[in-house]
Amino acid sequence: MTTPASELIQYLESVAPLHLQEKYDNSGLLVGSSSADVKGVLICLDCTEDVLDEAVQKGCNVVISHHPAIFYGLKQITGTSLTERLVIKAIKEDLILYAIHTNLDNILQNGVNERIAKQLDLNVEGILRPISTGTNEICGAGIIGAYSSPKTESEFLGLLKARMKTGVIRHSKLLGRPLQRVAVCGGSGSFLLEDAIREGAQVFVTADYKYHGFFDADDKLIICDIGHYESEQYTINVLHELISSKFATFAAHCTQLNTNPVHYFT
Repeated sequence: MTTPASELIQYLESVAPLHLQEKYDNSGLLVGSSSADVKGVLICLDCTEDVLDEAVQKGCNVVISHHPAIFYGLKQITGTSLTERLVIKAIKEDLILYAIHTNLDNILQNGVNERIAKQLDLNVEGILRPISTGTNEICGAGIIGAYSSPKTESEFLGLLKARMKTGVIRHSKLLGRPLQRVAVCGGSGSFLLEDAIREGAQVFVTADYKYHGFFDADDKLIICDIGHYESEQYTINVLHELISSKFATFAAHCTQLNTNPVHYFT
């Protein structure tokens, strides 16, 4: 018994519908035919040449990434850029490339941010910035959660560093206040700062904050930048759990590669 890629794709898009992706995004089937049978799935955060080699070695013909392998338009495919080389290698190795990006960010259940909240032992209260879809879907950017009892700043920062496996936390000024309500957004979340403040968060966990953006905390809360890769790393586990629990005709694997392009000198 075999499973066509179309069935896997249909399932993923029932969990995180494509219409929930941001306008700038490029989620969905990027390379390959959905009519091909799935031999195995490799799940990753970033699609790199090494990841494609890993897929071939593991006997996987489907690579599911969070970040799209093709983000901007291609005018030629000559192998002079990483994206061009990925497309060439995928076609040569008969691989299917699929991305599930901001549509997975924008769902509550089984989404990127819910997993961050679980890692931090937060009780999820809801979406930080809901979006209207015309249905009863609960979706949008970020999550607001809370602890049953307050934590000190040092307790929270220690928990955050350990649970999110980050080498460093860049943060705004500590305020000497107990922390109980926490806003989270995997990836680049600075656009949600005002939403976090409005929801009464005492700390906002996200990534990709610029220098001047830390001033915007303005003693209202603490901004914690834990790194883009670090904030989204558990997305791989979310997808693996979803796929493994649904399909028994093929194996799903989490990549063994750390694709974080940012390194720390400590």
